[in-house]
Amino acid sequence: MKRRTLLSATPGLLLGTPALAQIRVDISGVGASQLPIAIASFRDESKAPQPVSAIVRADLERSGVFRAVDTTGVLMDEGGRPDFAAWRGKGVDSLLAGSVMRLADGSYDVRYKLWDAVRGAELDGKSYPVDAGDLRLAAHRIADTVFEKLTGEKGVFSTRIAYTSRTGGRANTRHTLYVADSDGENAQAALSGNQPIISPSWSPDGRSLAYVSFEKGKAIVFVQNTSTGARREIAAFRGSNSAPAFSPDGSRIAVTLTRDGNSQLYVMGADGSGLKRVSYSSGIDTEAAWASDGASIFFVSDRGGGPQIYRMGAAGGETPQRVTFSGNYNISPAPSPDGKWLAYITRQSDAFRVALLELSSGQVRILSDARDDESPSFAPNSKLILYASRQGGRDVLMTTSLDGRKTRLGSGNLLDVREPAWGPWGR
Repeated sequence: MKRRTLLSATPGLLLGTPALAQIRVDISGVGASQLPIAIASFRDESKAPQPVSAIVRADLERSGVFRAVDTTGVLMDEGGRPDFAAWRGKGVDSLLAGSVMRLADGSYDVRYKLWDAVRGAELDGKSYPVDAGDLRLAAHRIADTVFEKLTGEKGVFSTRIAYTSRTGGRANTRHTLYVADSDGENAQAALSGNQPIISPSWSPDGRSLAYVSFEKGKAIVFVQNTSTGARREIAAFRGSNSAPAFSPDGSRIAVTLTRDGNSQLYVMGADGSGLKRVSYSSGIDTEAAWASDGASIFFVSDRGGGPQIYRMGAAGGETPQRVTFSGNYNISPAPSPDGKWLAYITRQSDAFRVALLELSSGQVRILSDARDDESPSFAPNSKLILYASRQGGRDVLMTTSLDGRKTRLGSGNLLDVREPAWGPWGR
C-alpha cells in the first residue's frame, strides 16, 4: 500500500558500486534539552582520507541529544589534560579529543579520550588500528561509545541503512538498492537494474536483505546476502508477491500475496518453506511489521472502509485489533525494537506525515512537518526514526528523534530516494 507510483521499466548484481555522491547533514527542529560537548579536531586527521572528528560530531548532533560547542582554533589531543575549569566556563559538560596517525603499512592508528568536564575525570580512551577504508567506521564506533558513556543508551552510528533510488530519465531509468552507513555515507549498490526494486527489509543479524524486484515482469520477493550478493527467490507465486518482513528471530518472513485473490498476509520460513496464510478479510491486508517480541504482527487493512493499522497474533486465527483511530488514513506501521512505540504515516488534509503512537497510552503526536513523507523505520535503540520525504522538489532521507528534532541527509545527485530501512546492531 505504497503512496507513490512505481515507474515500470532486468536488474543485475552490482556489489561494491559507490553512490553517485556523498550525503551531507543539515539539522533542524526544536528538540529537547541537549548535552553540550566539545569535540576538538583530531591531531593529523587532515592527512587522513576521512575527517574523523567531523564524522563523530555529525553523528552526535544527529542523535538530537548533543549540542556541539565550537572548538575552532583549539589544539588538543588524547595525550594532554584539558583545562576543565576553562571548559566549564564555556558551558561544556564533556570533551572529546584524539589523533589519527598513519602507520608504515598504510593503515591508521586512531586514538581518542573522552572526559567529564564537570567532574574533571576521564571517562574513556581507546586506540583503533584500522585500514584506511575503515576510518569512517572507526569514527562511528567512537560516536557509539561517547553516546553510551554519556547517556547510558547504546549508540547506533555504526549500524547500516538500506534504501532504494531511481536515477536517469524516462528512457534510461535505473533502479538501485543501496546499503550505506547510518548517516547515509559510504553507500554501496547491492542491486541495480531497469525495473523497480522496493520494500527492503533487514534480517535481524544484518547479513541479509529481503526486497521485491520486478525484474521478471512481476513482483517477486528475493532474499540477498549483503556480503556476497548471493540471492534466492522466496516468493514467486501467482499474482503479486510483496512487502516482506523478517521476524525478530530471523526464522520467518511475513509477505503479502494475491495468490488466493485479494492481498492477504502470509508467513513462511526464512528459506521460503512452510507457507501459511494468517489473515482473512474481504479487503486488502498488507504491510506486515512484526512486534518486537515476535508474537504479533502489525499490518494495514481497509477492512473498516479506509486504510488503518491493526494488530493480530503472528499465527493468525484471531480477530485483529485496530490500533490507529486518529485520522482516516494510516499506513506503513513501524514498531520500535523496545516495544513502546509505533511509527507510521498518517494523512492530514492532503499531507502525509510521520506519526508516533505510544502503545501503552494510545497518545499520538506528529513528528514531521512536510507534505510527502513515507516509510518510517526505527533505529535499533528505538531513539531515532529514519524516513523518506520530499523537500524542495527532491526526494531525501530524513531522521527524527522522538521529540521531533529532524535531520536531513542530503542525497547529492541521487534522485527519488525512497523506502529506507534501518538495519540491526552490528555490521
